[in-house]
Amino acid sequence: MQVRQLSEDVINRIAAGEVVERPASVAKELIENAVDAGATSIEVVTAGGGKTLLRVSDNGLGMRKEDLHLAVRRHCTSKITEDDLFDIRTLGFRGEALPSIGSVARLSIQTRHQDEPHAWAVTIEGGAEQPIAPAARKKGTVVEVRDLFFATPARLKFLKSDRAEASAITEIVRRIALAYPEIGFSLSGADRQPQTWAPAGPEGRLARISQILGKDFVDNAMEIDAEREGVRLTGFAGLPTYNRGNAQQQFFFVNGRPVKDKLLLSGLRGAYADVLARDRHPVVVLFIDLEPALVDVNVHPAKADVRFRDGQLVRGLLVGSIKQGLVTSGHRSSTSNAAVAMEAIRATGFTGPASAPRPAAAYAPPRYERQSGFSARDFAPVPAATGFSETPATSAPHLHQPAIASVIEPSADARAFGEASQEDTATRLPLGAARAQIHETYLIAQTEDGMVIVDQHAAHERLVYERLKESLAQKAVARQLLLIPEVIDLPEEDVARLAERAGDLEAVGLVLEPFGPGAIAVRETPAMLGEIDIQGLVRDLADELAEWETAETLKERLDHVAATMACHGSVRAGRRMRPEEMNALLRDMEATPLSGQCNHGRPTWVELKLNDIERLFGRK
Repeated sequence: MQVRQLSEDVINRIAAGEVVERPASVAKELIENAVDAGATSIEVVTAGGGKTLLRVSDNGLGMRKEDLHLAVRRHCTSKITEDDLFDIRTLGFRGEALPSIGSVARLSIQTRHQDEPHAWAVTIEGGAEQPIAPAARKKGTVVEVRDLFFATPARLKFLKSDRAEASAITEIVRRIALAYPEIGFSLSGADRQPQTWAPAGPEGRLARISQILGKDFVDNAMEIDAEREGVRLTGFAGLPTYNRGNAQQQFFFVNGRPVKDKLLLSGLRGAYADVLARDRHPVVVLFIDLEPALVDVNVHPAKADVRFRDGQLVRGLLVGSIKQGLVTSGHRSSTSNAAVAMEAIRATGFTGPASAPRPAAAYAPPRYERQSGFSARDFAPVPAATGFSETPATSAPHLHQPAIASVIEPSADARAFGEASQEDTATRLPLGAARAQIHETYLIAQTEDGMVIVDQHAAHERLVYERLKESLAQKAVARQLLLIPEVIDLPEEDVARLAERAGDLEAVGLVLEPFGPGAIAVRETPAMLGEIDIQGLVRDLADELAEWETAETLKERLDHVAATMACHGSVRAGRRMRPEEMNALLRDMEATPLSGQCNHGRPTWVELKLNDIERLFGRK
């Protein structure tokens, strides 16, 4: 076949397939241009999910006539020069967005530079450019895109519903707004409720995060601030007990650029592996700042993927910083757990004293009739079923009448009989002083401003698990020598990846080495795992190295064994605990990192503030 030069229009449409995937892609490119232009206010208007109309207005620098003429041509940009492709400090730089959009939609641009006497406008429809003409506009730029993909109708069939496309645009605006709190954003249109994010004040980033993710996230997040070898990581990571069912609330930014990078997602998964169930996802807003020469953002025209020069350094910084934050957070648990508990109480039908009173005629005092064998002794005080030898404090006689005999007594009574000063000291501690055990499963503790409910099995399971992990870290993992080495056939690239990580795998008890060009020989395995499917384990490790460039599968299996041992070796639900055991458990939780959640990511304790309890009973 004869080789021929494609026309400029066809070239632009091919490029549009990479740059303009959907309306959200167009919004991303136009908003990034506005940010690069130094705008302090950006307005986005949509209709029909961005397919019918997408307009982005800003108050940035604007363009002169000659700049506008070049801006709608491919690979024309003001953001880089010939020799600084590895020193990119702007969001855009390729010079492909505007001509690509103009080749598949009706594109119009009005812009005014401060040095120009008036604005200039240009229109492009399906790649056909109209002459530049004068226009009336204040300083800044407005870019309007109508009838997206009208020039390529086949692309319209692959778009989702208007609501789904509008939601994707919202997500793009939210991500960029998180990265630039000093810029005000507004999002409106016929297909949505208007949203506005005003420029953040002195609090800056934290205020913008609160605007977008809500105050709940700020209240349940750890601040991250770490630096290593010129790479700085800042932001906020949610507590393990504050999690979601998908990864939509994970925001990563590299030098101010929103990215979705496999290396970062892998590091996040590794950081939370110990404290979160596999089907739950943490909420994070994290910013990575480093020299532009240390990261390549020119991986794909969409600029959502990046490549770090030292990926393992970045991943190690991410994992280590979050784990350190989790340790520093100690026994903290999500404040949303209390809100969930209060909602559950209300959902049972409890309406409190604020509910409408019943009519007087609907109430009649109860009548007590003498039953056979009934005597005054039935009103005598009944000792509390504590299971302890201590004499409980005398209760009011009327609390033990048969009329309320159905009220369940506490499984154990932890009321103190010591000095009042000791009690005051205990209630001032974070998890308070133990007061009772109910259903032989939950501990009730009193704090200065509320009460704490503890799941005794989940809490003790975490304590035992942390001790087991500490023990494993202090001494080498015991290995079991195979009488006959297990030889596993693998593709050469998998063999190379495993051989490269042989030292890391040996540290966790797996000794292997290449056995020819297409096989691996396993000589020793971790003794903790007992009888295992060695071939399955090695293949899983090879797949993980290929996808995530990490080998966490083996460590996860070791941690799973330790977690199982902790589960079987901890205090079981149904075991009655003595008061000193209850208080000892509370003090251990306060001193143990990650004790706010069990090994499966569930909360180990919930706190109800006194104000919340008083509202339930209409006292406030």
